[in-house]
Amino acid sequence: QVEEELKAACSQQAEQLREMGRRERLLSSDVQRAGEQLESFKTQVMQACSPSAAGSKGKSVTEQQVIKKVRQISDENQQSHEREKSLQKELSSRLAKEKEVSVDIEVFKNSLQKLQ
Repeated sequence: QVEEELKAACSQQAEQLREMGRRERLLSSDVQRAGEQLESFKTQVMQACSPSAAGSKGKSVTEQQVIKKVRQISDENQQSHEREKSLQKELSSRLAKEKEVSVDIEVFKNSLQKLQ
């Protein structure tokens, strides 16, 4: 009876080891696939940010390159927003001056008509 129990326990442990090996292979495969997806994503980001900076095929892009390019684009975007705000203020100021000049011209026209 003890021998049978030991055989059953060994059989159960062997099955558990096989299952653990199967899971390890699956996890290893998942890790490899995730790495490939990351490389693909990095390349896509670099190509979207700067096609010429993406490098030739077969040459992997480093995370540092991707981060640098994304930061550069973010900085450029921020500068564009600041420039847009500045231009909006300038436009508003010019429109206000134009309106003021229009009013002055109307007053001048009315004065001229009265003088005639």
